[in-house]
Amino acid sequence: MVRIGYTMMTEQAGPRDLVGHIVGAEHAGFDFSVTSDHYFPWLESQGHAPYAWSVLGAAAQATERIPLMTYVTCPTTRYHPAVVAQKAVTLQLLSQGRFRLGLGSGENLNEHVVGGGWPAAHVRLDMLKEAVEIIRALFEGRNVNHHGGHFHVENAKLWDLPDTLPPIGIAVSGDRSCELAGHLGDLLIATEPESELVSAFERHGGAGKPKVGQLPICYDPDREAAVARAHDQFRWFGGGWSVNSELPGPAGFTGATRFVRPEDVARSIPCGDDVDAVAEAVSPYVEAGFTEVALIQIGGDHQAPYLEWAQRKLLPALREL
Repeated sequence: MVRIGYTMMTEQAGPRDLVGHIVGAEHAGFDFSVTSDHYFPWLESQGHAPYAWSVLGAAAQATERIPLMTYVTCPTTRYHPAVVAQKAVTLQLLSQGRFRLGLGSGENLNEHVVGGGWPAAHVRLDMLKEAVEIIRALFEGRNVNHHGGHFHVENAKLWDLPDTLPPIGIAVSGDRSCELAGHLGDLLIATEPESELVSAFERHGGAGKPKVGQLPICYDPDREAAVARAHDQFRWFGGGWSVNSELPGPAGFTGATRFVRPEDVARSIPCGDDVDAVAEAVSPYVEAGFTEVALIQIGGDHQAPYLEWAQRKLLPALREL
């Protein structure tokens, strides 16, 4: 049975609201949760970008059961991997073992703010590999000195370690990232239901490990309102990783999506209150071999009715897949 998750979308709500949403998601019965880690929203109409790690710390204290996860943190540019390691074990302690550390090679949208430039994709993957190795070394609890091609660590040690370390998930988009995830990760993360990614991950050591996907939906009893909201806030989603990772800010995404029509969005994102439409969108992930799917409800002001609908109708239906 596929596990169904809830997404705390930091781009569409402020920090206090996000914590309230995750409390509601736990009450509604979602199996797990994920949290985006952004410095900018994709589009200005989303309107938010609080610090994800503060939100996660508050969420760990406000909830009791629901697992937490970054989806995803880039440990190479805006954050140094030694700092990410410290944040991850702290959150694991605060949540009493409910945290998973999702990592990826990042997007220019969020990482450009520190002024270090935006490396080519193959360089970003090299940086990610080195960062994961540093995090793993620090998780072992020893003093770490590292002088590599991209990072330096001087006599670092984590002093507060949980009994169970946070599992590390790695976001993938091609064979090389799948190889990295299979060798160094505990789970796969992807935003497309591609069986080739699952196969490559398993081929490189990921067999038997969880595979987590993500899917945006836009619940509203008024389907036209749902389509309009999805177009307003999520028309960037269809751009693909090669585009979405490169654009530097909301203005770029506005320009890149100026010809995307509401009907184009409605074809790729389930809109309205049709449970079967959401199940149909989740099914390709299940068929591709994903074990978990995190849903995004589009619209920060539309979480409460969505959570009530999910508890009554959506989650029971999806658990039959």
